[in-house]
Amino acid sequence: MRIGELGARAGVSVRALRYYEEQGLLTSTRSASGQRHYTQPAVERVTFLQRMYAAGLSSRTIAELLPCVDAPSAETSAAALERMAEERDRLTDHIAELIRTRDALDGLMATNRAHRESLRTA
Repeated sequence: MRIGELGARAGVSVRALRYYEEQGLLTSTRSASGQRHYTQPAVERVTFLQRMYAAGLSSRTIAELLPCVDAPSAETSAAALERMAEERDRLTDHIAELIRTRDALDGLMATNRAHRESLRTA
């Protein structure tokens, strides 16, 4: 199938598919005229990639996890699990930082409200 058909079947843009190829996450063959052609399993591959992106993973991290998908083994599975745990820890740290930032903003808002109230009573 051609790139437009793959995009329609997988529900992604042609631009996204080109990006996946640039990142080494998706492969195609080329016709004599240079058009990309994909096999049916590419639809499942793109759906998988979309799930990984939705989980907050970067292209680089996804590329590190693909050996477990492409050549499952005890070794690749263990490596993938370890990498996903690292990403989960990174996200947990980021969430904690976002909570601290939100709390600081809440403090600024409380100060602003108190200041506004003091202006009304003055």
